[in-house]
Amino acid sequence: MSWFEAIVLGLVQGLTEFLPISSSAHLRITSAFFFGHDAGAAFTAVSQLGTETAVLIYFWSDISRLLRAWFAGLRDRGARGYDYRLAWYVILGSIPIGVFGLLFKSAIEGPARNLYLNATVLIVFALVLAAAERYGPQRRGPDQLTLRDGLLMGLAQCLALVPGVSRSGGTISAGLALGLTRPVAVRFSFLLALPAVLASGLYSLKDVTEPVAPGQVVASPLQITVATIIALAVGYATIAWLLRFVENHTIYVFVWYRVLLGLFVLVAVSSGFVAAV
Repeated sequence: MSWFEAIVLGLVQGLTEFLPISSSAHLRITSAFFFGHDAGAAFTAVSQLGTETAVLIYFWSDISRLLRAWFAGLRDRGARGYDYRLAWYVILGSIPIGVFGLLFKSAIEGPARNLYLNATVLIVFALVLAAAERYGPQRRGPDQLTLRDGLLMGLAQCLALVPGVSRSGGTISAGLALGLTRPVAVRFSFLLALPAVLASGLYSLKDVTEPVAPGQVVASPLQITVATIIALAVGYATIAWLLRFVENHTIYVFVWYRVLLGLFVLVAVSSGFVAAV
């Protein structure tokens, strides 16, 4: 991998991780269209350590409050308030993607990165996102999350193992469908991603400098470090922007963007401009 590619992919990761447009698909598409190969699933997973560190920094007051409540609740049943339960929702909701990620690791690193599939999924789940925005009642506030919400949003997060779905897109769609308001669904989506994405990134460190499928290029340890730091800085700014945006805007702009990008990639692959694998 060239240094230019490492920097570009770090920027792409930071810009797209928290938007419901699939950062993994954007890394795959950017690598294929501009650099002629695939940076690989391990690069995606490790660079996400940067964006999830941005979540840790941005939401540290919330995260530290949940951790204190969780440990206090473990010691004292009388201290088991809403924050204690919310911490459990995050923990339990993170389990499904970890299980599915391990079970389907080889498919995630290979067949699931086919550009035909990624483009199709971008379009299909744009329609899912649009339906959730249009028909979700959006009546439930920040203190009304339940274990059912955490588990169902956690299951929706599993779909993001296929590039094109979008982890945030899947969880936000599920949250809206369950009746959560848009800001609540987005904030819980960020928290829900932390355990699984951090675990995935750390687990993939051993693979990031080794190609695991034909056509994949490898990054040096220094390159992946720089890309991750760039993703952290850009991701932090993206979080702040998105939280302000969803307060007063619908998410239809992301729906149209996904559809147009998916159609563009399908045309490019079908015409032979870029290889699907």
